[in-house]
This record gives sequence, C-alpha cells and structure tokens, in this order.
Amino acid sequence: MAALRAAGLTVATAESLTAGQVSATLAEVPGASEVLRGGVVAYATDVKASVLGVPAGHLERTGPVDADVAVAMARGAAQLLHADLGVATTGVAGPGPHDGHPAGTVFVAVAAPGEGPSRVRRLALDGDRADVRAGATAAALDLLRELLP
Repeated sequence: MAALRAAGLTVATAESLTAGQVSATLAEVPGASEVLRGGVVAYATDVKASVLGVPAGHLERTGPVDADVAVAMARGAAQLLHADLGVATTGVAGPGPHDGHPAGTVFVAVAAPGEGPSRVRRLALDGDRADVRAGATAAALDLLRELLP
C-alpha cells in the first residue's frame, strides 16, 4: 500500500475464486482508503461479461479460467471503478476440476484500463480450497507489487 500511495496510484479488484479476499487484504492496511477504490466479486461467468466487460464470445470459447479473461477482468475493474490499476483473480479453487481445469489452476492479472500495460501469471497451486484461495490472493498482490515503481 505504501508503494501505491508513494506512486500516487489507485487500485480496484475483480475477483472470482478469491471472492473478495484480495480487497479485504488490501483493506487491512491502515490508509487503504487512499488507494483502494473498490472491488467486484464476479464469481459467475455472466457477471464477468455483464459487469466487467469481458467479451462474452471469449468466455464462450475459453471459459473463465484463462489468461486473457484475467486481464480483461483487471481492465474492467480499473475502468468501472476509475482506478489506475486493476487486479484480478480467476481459476479453480476445488476440490475437483472445473471446465477441464484441475483444482489449483489460477490466473492472476494486473492491468491498467484501456490499452495500458498488463501482466498475467498462471499458477498451479496445491492444497485444499482455502490454500488455493490464499495462494491466489498472495500471488495477485505479489504481481501488483512487482509492477509498482
């Protein structure tokens, strides 16, 4: 949070499998209101399209567990909530596979709105649902830190 504040940047979140954990983790830091604009929990695939602007055709082709979907979610959150950066999580928490992806398959992304810079990372996390969700949250925040000046 200090790095975001020092850079004069704001952040928004778009979360699927983490269901608000990224936002909650950011909000635990004193002064979060200076940088955290808000978040969208887009657990359902249609919400990713209707609220965050992920292209419905892309979702139909790939499903929600996809690198480009994660980037589009991050961009959508940043644009919707008027933030400098968006952070997104999408994947399979488990216990079993979903849409042909094994549990623990996760994509995290950080992106600026529009055509700004973005970065996405694919993860293969071990453990139960709680472990996968915690690992996805940590990875999303690590990726955000990596992109800050």
